Amino acid sequence: MDFEDLLEPEVAAAAAITAVVASPQVRNVLRRGAVYGLAGLLMAGDAISSFSKGVGRGIQSATANGAPGVSGTRDGVSEEPGR
Repeated sequence: MDFEDLLEPEVAAAAAITAVVASPQVRNVLRRGAVYGLAGLLMAGDAISSFSKGVGRGIQSATANGAPGVSGTRDGVSEEPGR
């Protein structure tokens, strides 16, 4: 590569971008961003998982306790005393 090639704008821009990306400060920022991003994804997954489990438990307890619209029997056996 000749010295004149280094004076071309494309080559100079590529060299500058490479120097910036390779710098320790930029690498630390990118690494920190990746760690925080992954932590955020894990927290969002936990929140969605607990929400869906809570919905499932709510549905189970509503059907087990005889929610409105559900008959007073459970597995064909009446839950009323004397029946």
